[in-house]
Amino acid sequence: MLTAGVDVGSTSAKAVLFDGRLKAYAVRPTGWNPREAGACVLAEALSRSGFARSDVACIVATGYGRGILPDADRTVTEITCQARGIHYLTGRGGTIIDIGGQDTKVITTDGDGRVVDFVMNDRCAAGTGRFLEVMATSLGLTVAELGQAAGPDGGATISSMCTVFAESEVVSLLAQGVAKEKIITGLHRAVARRVRSMVKAPVTSPVVLTGGAAKNAGLRRAIATELGVEVLVPPEPQISAAVGAALIASEAEETA
Repeated sequence: MLTAGVDVGSTSAKAVLFDGRLKAYAVRPTGWNPREAGACVLAEALSRSGFARSDVACIVATGYGRGILPDADRTVTEITCQARGIHYLTGRGGTIIDIGGQDTKVITTDGDGRVVDFVMNDRCAAGTGRFLEVMATSLGLTVAELGQAAGPDGGATISSMCTVFAESEVVSLLAQGVAKEKIITGLHRAVARRVRSMVKAPVTSPVVLTGGAAKNAGLRRAIATELGVEVLVPPEPQISAAVGAALIASEAEETA
């Protein structure tokens, strides 16, 4: 039985196909039309797997665009889907830090992948993928280059997490001749401090980092240092919520 999970986020849309194991997945930018992006990313995953839409028994949609996805059989919050997806991918419960394009979530789960508690920052861009995107542009870099260019230590101090004020700080530091690598290290530390303020002590291990920002090695190091624990990253950290949605779809079909 083939099921699908589709996560339509603010920055990227992800689709996963599942038949007892992961069959295929696809990731593409959401762009200006989340409805179309959700449909396209599902079609892309189906094309990669060799299956047709008629082979999919159930589709669960999640993410901020979940309510407008065509053909979705049901919708589930991304908090629940992240918890289920990470439990499937790691076999453990713990703390999930999801840094998305427009928000950051810290989710605490039990040993069965059930949500125990969560905190979400969705009222400003502080510590989000959007924050890093703006800072990368200020430095004349791509987001991918931001992760590769971070220095190991000795970073500059970035005191503001407001995107507008932090961008002004970056421009000012560049004008003072501060090296980009030091500025980038300082930015990662600032995001890590923001994440630390959202994590309740003591930290429930393991800590798993998801979302597109999880691919940033400098940010991973900064969060691990700030929390004082090892930070795990799934092989494809952007699809974990879609994995959870596909699992929920599979269980819904088994009990129907």
